[in-house]
Amino acid sequence: MSPLVWLRNLYSKSQPFKGGELILTLAEQLKAWRKANRKMGWNITQDEFDKQEIMPSLADGTVNQGFIGTALFYGFGDDGSGHSDAVLSGKLAWDYGLRRRNGKIWQCEYVDFDKSEDIRLRPGAPPRPRGFYSASLQPGKNLVNLTVSQLRKRLGTVTGWGPEGFQFLTITHTHFADLMTERKIPFMALADYDVAPYGFNDFYDAPQIFCSNNILGLGIGNVDRNYPLFGIPTLQFCNGS
Repeated sequence: MSPLVWLRNLYSKSQPFKGGELILTLAEQLKAWRKANRKMGWNITQDEFDKQEIMPSLADGTVNQGFIGTALFYGFGDDGSGHSDAVLSGKLAWDYGLRRRNGKIWQCEYVDFDKSEDIRLRPGAPPRPRGFYSASLQPGKNLVNLTVSQLRKRLGTVTGWGPEGFQFLTITHTHFADLMTERKIPFMALADYDVAPYGFNDFYDAPQIFCSNNILGLGIGNVDRNYPLFGIPTLQFCNGS
């Protein structure tokens, strides 16, 4: 059985999904970040946690665009221009997921976070801030009929998920992975990353995250091809991020 047929058998659109009530409060998200920081030794300081006092609410009109709430993210490292290293920020979260899920993670051989010629933040994507930042989220249900390349041409103040996808699913909102297993939400294509499956800076794929039988999987898909089982999550940075 081909991987595409196997994935198709896992997912159906039979049940409507409303995700707003499943977005955790700021206090709950900070608790999850504190736990991850302690277990992984990331050295996020107490002062950084203390500064997170109020979670911005959704902007007017974004609910009609499929946005369901606001989540907290963290930019690790430095890209050399004063912004965070988006690949490192994704890798650290994925490493945490591997530990937290007791190895119940599958990773495609073509995704290597340690090779800059294999994965990058796509050209034109907004740089990610260093430290904590927040963003309003659309988890992908409204964008299942587009290719990643088609979506990228339509982006304005909204952009695709990059490191946010890994942090959302492995740190703050792990229950969304369970919703994938239960076939209540589509799998996710991370449109703000580029992947070169064979290296040499030949970028034409994007990461794809799926979950089945409690196994969280990381694969890739061509940016010019539509994958019916995958939505494309988007986000809008909150003021001050």
